[in-house]
This record gives sequence, structure tokens and C-alpha cells, in this order.
Amino acid sequence: MADATLEASRIAVEFAGLRALDGVSLVLRQGEILGLIGPNGSGKTTLVNVLTGQVRPSAGSVRCAGEPITGLAPPAIARRGVARSFQIVRLFGNLTVRENLEAAAVAQGAGRREAAARADALLEEFGLASYRDEAAGALSYGDERRVEIARALAARPRFLLLDEPAAGLNEAESDALLALLARLPAERHLGLLIIDHDMRLIMRLCHRLHVLASGRTIAEGDVESVRRAPQVIEAYLGAGHA
Repeated sequence: MADATLEASRIAVEFAGLRALDGVSLVLRQGEILGLIGPNGSGKTTLVNVLTGQVRPSAGSVRCAGEPITGLAPPAIARRGVARSFQIVRLFGNLTVRENLEAAAVAQGAGRREAAARADALLEEFGLASYRDEAAGALSYGDERRVEIARALAARPRFLLLDEPAAGLNEAESDALLALLARLPAERHLGLLIIDHDMRLIMRLCHRLHVLASGRTIAEGDVESVRRAPQVIEAYLGAGHA
């Protein structure tokens, strides 16, 4: 069976007369890691919000595995295999770490026994087993990030969209995150899209890059060609990345 794609076509979004996205098209394939980068305010999070149903585009369309999903509510899109994290971690702070993971699995249709099994497996995989019964709201920031990614995976998505997962992490934590994320597409046959300003992480992790500036695509392609593109250097990376 051919790999499925999550595809945005000519997406436009306007907020109070301001065009946040202007004709952006993007394709994420199962099994690959795509970096979505660009300056602050370039439209990266808005595009992820469109892909996951938090924002309805004023023009354009989104398809998941060939099926139109434009305008569907976030839970409906999640049931079709699209999961995400947020810039600001959104765990259920009053639930335990294990319960956070179980909730995600149950929301996708798993029974309680299956949800518990998924949660326990992910807690072991992510090195979080010792926090199983801790309240999620009591975790360190780095551990919250790991729990959020594990919770997204509990839903067994085909596409995982991560919004700045390395924000606030030190270099050692960023390296640990890199090792964790790098193996997910092959092991779980999912497409991984990552937004982050940690270029050290992005350049080593991603197979392809898609660059936005002022709501428009200015470059896309393999990492090496994009990082050397004059328009990307000028708009975002700076001469030090050339």
C-alpha cells in the first residue's frame, strides 16, 4: 500500500483583514520528517492550526490520505489520524501522567484495557515509568514535553505535528529529543512535521524543509539546498548558516 499523505493546497487565512497565510501548499508523507521553519509571525502555527482544524481557512483545502478534511472539527480530524502538540504544553494537570496517555487512547476509540496497555508501553519507551502516578501538573518542563508527545502517540496517529517541542530545552535535552523523534517515522510509520527555532535540532533531524515568511512559502526541498537558498538566508537563517 502506498504511503498516505497529509496535504494542504493553496491555503489562505485572514484575521481581521490581515492575511496570515497566502496560498500556501504543503505535503507531509508517512515515514518522513518535515521541518516547517521561518521567522516569528510567518504563519507556521496558523498552518498547523488549519491542518488540525483549530482554524478554518478562508481559501484552499486539506486532505488526509486522499479524504477531504477541510473545516472538520479537531476531534474529527484527530480520528482520521492527525495528532499534534502545542507551543504551550496542554496536559491535564490534575490527572496522572498515565491517565493523560489513557485519555488520548480512549478518545480515539480504544477500550480501557487497550488504553492502559498503550499508556504503559509509552511510559516505558519514553523513560517516564517512574512518573506514572504523578500529577502531570507537577512535572518539570522537559518531562511535560515528553509526556505531551507520548500522549499524542497514544492515539496512534498517521501524522504527528509538533509545535516547538524543543522550546525551553537545554542542549542535552534537545539532543535527547532528537534521538527520540528521529526513530518515530520508521518505527511507527508516521509522518512527522516539526516547527522549531532550534536550528541545530532541525538541520540534523529533518529530511525536508518548508520555509514560510510573511505567510508565503519562500523555499522547500532537501535540507542542504534550503539552508543555502539566498532568500532563506536573508529572511531567516542569516549568513552564519550559509
